[in-house]
Amino acid sequence: MAIWIPNLKGRRGPKYLQIVDVMAEDIASGRLLPNARLLPHRELAYQLGISANTTSRAYAEATRRALLRGEVGRGTFVRVPGAVPENGEHGTLLRQENGPVDLSRNLPLPGFSEPHIRRILKEIAADTRLPSLLDYQTDKDLDHHNDAARVWFSNCGIDAAADQVVMTMGGQHGILCSLMSVLNSGDLLLTEPLTYTPVRAIAERQRLNTAVVQMDDDGVIPEAFEELCSRAKPKAFYLTPTLQAPTTVTLPTQRRKAIADLAQRYNVILIEDDVFGPLKEGRPPPIASFAPDHTIYVTSLSKTVAPGLRVGFLRAPDRLVPALRHAINLSVWMPPPMTLEVAARVINDGTAFKLAKKQRDAAAHRQTLARTILKEVDFTSDHHGLHMWIRLPADWRADTFRAQCARHGVLVSEGRSFAASSATAPEAVRICLSHEVSELRLMKGLQVLANLHHQAPSSSAMEI
Repeated sequence: MAIWIPNLKGRRGPKYLQIVDVMAEDIASGRLLPNARLLPHRELAYQLGISANTTSRAYAEATRRALLRGEVGRGTFVRVPGAVPENGEHGTLLRQENGPVDLSRNLPLPGFSEPHIRRILKEIAADTRLPSLLDYQTDKDLDHHNDAARVWFSNCGIDAAADQVVMTMGGQHGILCSLMSVLNSGDLLLTEPLTYTPVRAIAERQRLNTAVVQMDDDGVIPEAFEELCSRAKPKAFYLTPTLQAPTTVTLPTQRRKAIADLAQRYNVILIEDDVFGPLKEGRPPPIASFAPDHTIYVTSLSKTVAPGLRVGFLRAPDRLVPALRHAINLSVWMPPPMTLEVAARVINDGTAFKLAKKQRDAAAHRQTLARTILKEVDFTSDHHGLHMWIRLPADWRADTFRAQCARHGVLVSEGRSFAASSATAPEAVRICLSHEVSELRLMKGLQVLANLHHQAPSSSAMEI
């Protein structure tokens, strides 16, 4: 048996998380080897002079992070990296644990919501209202879903009357319907220079003209927005003020107020994408709170509850609601009542807000882990964000770097995929810390990226 006793000296935070952090570091360093058997949690508690409940929580959390595996009657063992867990092991949704380390997909950490969704589905199955959820819905049928959306808005810092709420099949669907409702062929849409990739494709399909509002280290520059407003007469401006993807920037309050004032002065509709907003603790108020009559506010449950629910919420000015509802009818007729019911219950019983906090805490942990491994790399990130923005040395092209990462078994997204103009795309890549369940695989991928970042492209073909 491996007599592993974690050294917690100088550590901060909850004791059980200290144990897990030391465990992850010792596994990465080779002090704890694959298949090593750990002390029973009660014995470890005795050795550390803490409660057995604390070590039990630590082992459970390490198992959830795919650091450990348990065998009935035998004990707890360090997981072999890449090993596929037994069917149903530790009851969480595990993404692929072999193949490339995927740092390209900006999704929440899995497993947190599964037991809650299982419970809610059982409740719905036993509810006498189930038949109505399998039929077309009227506006009256959706009242309690609408009420739940307003609770979610309130948590995001947005006031919404019942008739200002529009429900969609996720945030992307909400953005599509917003662009369909506000702009016609030939109208000018403004975006950030680096923006959500589907927006460019939607604009091209709708035959929209586009222009970019320049950014600096604090985000969108209000003076650049005003210059375009006065010269080019834009119809709408799509932007992500909080945890902007891919740059991670959060726009300060004063700039939000300035942009809101300009939108009202020049009659520009803002499409505020705030799907990442619930992840950031202490974030500034949404722009929609400063310019509610000129902003379509877009949010969803995809980054905090479960991306597969495909539930999004829009808060829109009264005059735009009919066009938005028409766009919903044209595109999907209606969001599925069953998923709206799941969303409403997870919001109304408070679970959604607890899950958001879990995602924030998990993101903060992984950000700390990544910053340690990437300490010599030029990056920007946010403590509660799911992604990081990596700027490359002068001798690297982003497409070459991405290809070399892939050759070494790590998937990343190059900056060009987010750029409104490929000619001005930065030599940078975005990485996401939350798609991989296993922290061992995450650390392996980050180390590969760090090593490549310090090599010249000509030498990167060597094995790492």
